[in-house]
This record gives sequence, C-alpha cells and structure tokens, in this order.
Amino acid sequence: MKFLNDLQPSYDLTYNDVFMVPERSDVTSRFDVDLSTADGIGTTLPLVVANMTAISGKRMAETIARRGGIAIIPQDIPLDIVAATVQRVKAAHTVYDTPVTVTSSTTVGEAMSLIPKRAHGAVVVVEDGKVLGIVTERDGAEIDRFAQVREVMTTDILTFDAGTDPKTCFNEMSARHIDFAPVLDGGQLVGALTRKGALRSTIYQPAVDGSGALVIGAAVGINGDVSGKAADLLGMGIDVLVVDTAHGHQEKMLEALPVVVAAREAYEATSGHRVPIAAGNVVSADGVRDLVTAGADIVKVGVGPGAMCTTRMMTGVGRPQFSAVLECAAAARELGAHVWADGGVRYPRDVALALAAGAASVMIGSWFAGTLESPGDLKFGPDGRPYKESFGMASARAVSNRTRDAAGFERARMALFEEGISSSRMFLDPDRPGVEDLVDAIIAGVRSSATYAGARSLAQFHERAIVGLQSSAGYDEGRPLHASW
Repeated sequence: MKFLNDLQPSYDLTYNDVFMVPERSDVTSRFDVDLSTADGIGTTLPLVVANMTAISGKRMAETIARRGGIAIIPQDIPLDIVAATVQRVKAAHTVYDTPVTVTSSTTVGEAMSLIPKRAHGAVVVVEDGKVLGIVTERDGAEIDRFAQVREVMTTDILTFDAGTDPKTCFNEMSARHIDFAPVLDGGQLVGALTRKGALRSTIYQPAVDGSGALVIGAAVGINGDVSGKAADLLGMGIDVLVVDTAHGHQEKMLEALPVVVAAREAYEATSGHRVPIAAGNVVSADGVRDLVTAGADIVKVGVGPGAMCTTRMMTGVGRPQFSAVLECAAAARELGAHVWADGGVRYPRDVALALAAGAASVMIGSWFAGTLESPGDLKFGPDGRPYKESFGMASARAVSNRTRDAAGFERARMALFEEGISSSRMFLDPDRPGVEDLVDAIIAGVRSSATYAGARSLAQFHERAIVGLQSSAGYDEGRPLHASW
C-alpha cells in the first residue's frame, strides 16, 4: 500500500481519515476477485467473527463458515459447551442450512419462538426423519399458541434432493413463489434451502478443514490452566487457537504463548495436524515482533476501536486503527506472520481499507451482534423494533461470566473494574436481518474495492492500493443521502 503523492502522515489515522484512489484496472467483474486468505486457517473470505459471548455461538460459527469465514468461540464458555458447539459445526452441511425442526405435536407458540433462531424463516415438521410439512410466521399468525403445528402446517411443500443444481432450485422456488424448501437425501431431511441460499452457494466457497468439515476456532485466556485448556480445545478439533487478552503486549502473554505452542506441538505430533495460533491484542510493531517471537502465527491488532469498548475513554490507551493495522501488518510480513484487524469496522469500506493496509482478515464483533444468528434472544423495543443485547468482553457483565468460579468476594472486587459496555441494544436491520445479508454487503464492497485497485487477490490488493487522507468534510461527502436535502 502507498499513500497518495507519497505523503507521510504526521499523525495516526482511523478508517474515516482515509480513502482509496481508483487505479487503471483490467478486472472487469467482482467475481474475478479471489478473497482467500493466506493466514493458514482455510478461509475463503477474510472475515473472522470476534470471540465475544454475545456474538459468536454455534449458529454464527456454522453460518459464517458456510460462506467462507470463521468464528472464534469465546474463552468464557464452559469446555463441555465448546465441545458440543465444535461437534455441531463440524457435523453441519457445507451447502445447506441447518433446519429448525419440530414434531407434529409441538405447540404453535413453541414453533413461533424457534423461527427467529435461523434466517430462513420457517420450521420443518418431522416425524421419524420424514418431512410432514413446514410452518412459517404467517401460518402461526392469530392462531392459539397452544394449538399444535399439525393443525396449521403447510403440507403441499417443495423439496429438493441433495445435490440438485442451485440454479434449478432457484428457478423452481421462483416459479412457485416460495422462498424455503427442505432438502432430502434418501427421503431423510439433511438441510434447508432458500432462494438466496441457492444464489449464495454459487458465489461463496465454504471454509473447510482437511476432512471437508466447516472450520471453527476457539479462544483461551492467559490465566489459570492455560496448557490444559489449550490441549482440551485442540483435542476438540478446532482449526485456530486464539490466545486472547485486552493487553497482549505483556509478560503474562509472553509466558502463556510458549505453553500454548507446546500444547499445539504435542497435538500435532499425535494428529499430524498443525493448528495456527493467533494472539493479541497489540497496536505496535514491537508488540507484533514479541508475540511472533513467542510463537504466534497471527497477531490480533486493535486496542479500543470496538463499539462495546470503553478503554480509550477510561484509560486514554489505544491507537487509531488504520495506522495500527498498517504498522503491525508490515512488521508481521517481515517475520512471515499475519495480522487480523480487530475492531473499528462499521461499513464495508472499513473492511476494504483494513485489507488494503495489510490485514489477512478482519474481525467483526458488534456489527454482527444484531443478527438472527447471534446467540442472544430476540427482543423488541417499545416501537416494535427487534434487537439483540450485546456487551463488551471487558465489561462487568463479561468479567462476571469469566470469574464464575472465583470466590464471591474476589469476584465482586474484579467486577468493580470494567472497560466495556455491559448492555447495548443492537437493532436488526430490517433489510439485512441475517449475518449472511451483512456478509453479502461487506463482500460486495470489498470485491468492488479490489476491482477499483486492479487486484485479483488480497495480496495484489494490498500491493496496488493507493490511499489518501481526507477531512471530516471529505468523509461526509461520501455518505449517501436517504432523503433529499
């Protein structure tokens, strides 16, 4: 990446401070751009769902991996739950969504409560593996909540055999004006497909491990039995192990990383599979060098840019994210390592700029909190708008979760210190309620950015990108108007 007119900024920059200049390009289509990452994770999109309790769970992990990214399960989650989540994601179909299923005797109220668990908007009624019908919100409207779904389900349904050409599926659903169809294999339900799902299956390539299962990562902290937990997570079959703490450039991290590396090497010796290690967070070249020297393959970059983070306001510590990524990526590249840009992205342009600065992937947290796939329950505000609750991982709420096994007095003491928001309403976008809808928007923007730069890969994108500085007025000039002035 180069600055326009070889300008050398005299101060650090946020994503809002910069813009990218279009270059002469022979890339005529977004589909000619390969967004596969080089960080060894196996992702085909440069997107990582941040290890935040309110965001990254089994539905999120499965959905994002199916489209090419990866989710990191937070360190706060009990190991038995992590194991079940990994098993569930690894068992998920790489093309078809996992359907929500009920039996014919399930109440309408229960079925209606399950529909928002997935973005496809329906539950499938199944008995002994056989599909009897489907139920949508429209089927349950103004129906007694204690009625059984057999009384309201739609039985005249379209189904597809596994392996049917996506174009055929799309055309048949369009012809019948329906948007959901169960997918069968030998008469048994194996998945669900929507019209958008059929289109996406031709655009995205799932991120899979060596055995063809969807990828998933997990985080471990730097306190307690780090070696034991790392070994447990590796034994579950995770695809990247993230050693995570807010201040990654500290002695305890540098002590924990070699322990995790030793656990990784022991696992590699018995399994033949080498799992990459990510660690962070840092914002300086020195931080990158120290973490890579201690064993990190990937370094997470970002202190304070996250929407749920109050670190900068509480402590004055942090660094504008664009400059942090630019410096850290250059340092990592010299050592044969990679960085993930963690936090501060609000729009597709920010993701593109992070990649232009040299990030291998971009971590997304709060942006994905307000989606149907995030773990929280769907709630409704006084105006009827649906939302999910989100909270920062250094908030009192997160600290309480993380210290659940501590004595009451010590737990209460630790909860007094927080650097994050404990409760925030993340409203669902009515036009993009599912995480796949947001991925569509992000990737459309990133692919288009690459075509403007004349780049067919992320490596070329970083090499060819030319970035200039702009005032706040320049940034505002680029914002669209949703109503006339």
